[in-house]
Amino acid sequence: MAPNQVVQAIVDLSAGAIGGTACVFSGQPFDTAKVKMQTFPSMYRGFVHCFVSIYKQMGLRGLYQGTTPALVANIAENAVLFMSYGFCQNVVRFVLGIDRGTELSDVQKACSGSVASIFSSLALCPTELVKCRLQAMHEMEALGKIASGQRSTVWSVLKNVLRTDGPLGFYQGLTTTIAREVPGYFCFFGGYEFSRSAFAYSMGRDKEDIGIIPLMFSGGFGGACLWLLVYPIDCVKSRIQVLSLAGRQEGFLRTFIAIIRNEGVAPLYSGLTPTMIRTFPANGALFLAYELSRKTMMEQFNS
Repeated sequence: MAPNQVVQAIVDLSAGAIGGTACVFSGQPFDTAKVKMQTFPSMYRGFVHCFVSIYKQMGLRGLYQGTTPALVANIAENAVLFMSYGFCQNVVRFVLGIDRGTELSDVQKACSGSVASIFSSLALCPTELVKCRLQAMHEMEALGKIASGQRSTVWSVLKNVLRTDGPLGFYQGLTTTIAREVPGYFCFFGGYEFSRSAFAYSMGRDKEDIGIIPLMFSGGFGGACLWLLVYPIDCVKSRIQVLSLAGRQEGFLRTFIAIIRNEGVAPLYSGLTPTMIRTFPANGALFLAYELSRKTMMEQFNS
């Protein structure tokens, strides 16, 4: 790998990690509500009821359950995602016979992001499993699926997974995660780049100079495109990762069919409201932090 490619990889890795951190702190309470509603849709009448219930049960701390693994998950996912995104863009150029310095189209960038998500899924799945279990611990105890008074800490969840399923237990839901990420990140990067292109065209500027608000909106728009497409898959993934704690370890198709047969279609979209509310500030912060930190680091390396 050439020196400039190494620098690019380091910058993309670092900027992705910074973006992932910004994403978690701006959207964690909504993510907690989403996971609880996905996993136990019958326990909550809607987003507001879920949000208020969490606050009454555990206070503000309850809304930030799973923040530590969420930070690890998002930092790892976005660091790998954006580093792979840059690498996959070069692969797309190679496959299409395009010069290395040529700017890709929005669709070509969307394809690059889709392929990059396969690599980020490997980093995301274990940490997201721990996060989801921590977020749903109260409901699991209330329904008698786990022993009352079981400690809900990152370490206790890690020990439980290792004891019951071994190291591979952390990859429960990996197939579903990849099935969610590949089409999802095509829409994520495609929506982001399309929105930036639309702003650049309407403002008569370059895509890199559209300003903070359009940039954040473009990030939120990309996130909205992702979630509207893959939300049912994400719901199934959450069920697999959380309910396996109670000894139910079924695959994607069986879990999906069981939800449709026993509960109908609506539970597959339980928690969509907090997800859509979360996506604009969280993904706006993600791309703002990523683009600004990446630009700053590249200027430092080039100076």
